Amino acid sequence: MLKGRKVVVGVTGGIAAYKTCTIVSRLVQKGAEVDVIMTKNATEFVSPLTFESLSGRPVVTDMFRRDKPWEIEHVSLAQKAELIVIAPATANMIGKIAGGICDDMLSTTVMATRAPLMLAPAMNTGMYENPIFMSNLKKLEAAGAIIVDSGTGHLACGDEGKGRMAEPEEIISRIEEFFEERKKDYEGLKVLVTAGATSQPIDGVRFLTNRSSGKMGLAIAAQAKKRGAEVLVILGEHKAQPPAGVKVIGVRTTSEMYRAVMDNFEQYDIIVKAAAPCDYKPIEYSNEKIKGDRVTLHLEKNEDIAKAVGKNKGSRALVVFSAETNDLQKNAMKKLSDKNADIIVANDVTKEGAGFDTDTNIVTLMDRSGTILETGKLPKSEIADIILDKILQIRNEKQV
Repeated sequence: MLKGRKVVVGVTGGIAAYKTCTIVSRLVQKGAEVDVIMTKNATEFVSPLTFESLSGRPVVTDMFRRDKPWEIEHVSLAQKAELIVIAPATANMIGKIAGGICDDMLSTTVMATRAPLMLAPAMNTGMYENPIFMSNLKKLEAAGAIIVDSGTGHLACGDEGKGRMAEPEEIISRIEEFFEERKKDYEGLKVLVTAGATSQPIDGVRFLTNRSSGKMGLAIAAQAKKRGAEVLVILGEHKAQPPAGVKVIGVRTTSEMYRAVMDNFEQYDIIVKAAAPCDYKPIEYSNEKIKGDRVTLHLEKNEDIAKAVGKNKGSRALVVFSAETNDLQKNAMKKLSDKNADIIVANDVTKEGAGFDTDTNIVTLMDRSGTILETGKLPKSEIADIILDKILQIRNEKQV
């Protein structure tokens, strides 16, 4: 359930920080990719080395480290996270987040992320019952934070009462519930995906095509299906198996793909144009094998599927792809506008680990507002989820 999920765990300065060791260990055992951010006070209770050993990743404690290659780390972790869990969440940290204060790596990452926030409060009973704290907690809950509420019992200060951090197993359970619910965020939506390459026959033996494997489009179809969508794949030549439970229409030429898309797209809420259809086709076709020392082919443009959908999409979300070899952002933004798409997913196919016939990809997502998201090299299944998350964000913004 948690395999491959990206969780950022924030640890603040409370005695319950020792319990967070168990949380991180269990998340890693369940297959999650865990990054730990510790406040300065948290390091007084548990050493960063402990969490580095448990997570297998460097622990972030300082906004101004200069002993590693430069990156804007709070932005990097904020973009990477699917969920941020703060355990223990002290009254101080909850107050800072509620007030929009970001003066350390953890609070700054929370401010910069679009990922959901889960809080496991831990503090003295008097602090927990303080009206100011309760107001801050309710404010964050109203803003969408998931609260794993404190338990009642003996506290480290010697008091008996509410304020003890929830047990690790309860927090782990809530994290699993979160991802289980998140998988169904496409329930009730219908998604049409084009995938693979088309081919254009030259003669009875030869044809024009390209190197597309269909893996990226099929990964999007698979993840959309897992998240509850009804999925149709219009599929050209491919080197991966279509996921179970999706409808597939097989095509060969760009004209066949065009007709299949135009016949079906009005029934769908989201259209993802991940296929690589041939842009050109021979003007003349020969039933017999063409022979000769020198052959000249005369080509003409094929139908522009993305442009046709963009012109008639109405309120539907349209995602297009752009394989580039130079001027990636400039060319992609032009295509985004020309096709009247909502999102463009661009990749530089000259980069290792990106583009055709690989199990990984490196993409840049751009939308009509000019927002740019660069992923780095990731498995195509993870890229697919990032694209699906972006689609939901755009749909939600349209409905506001």
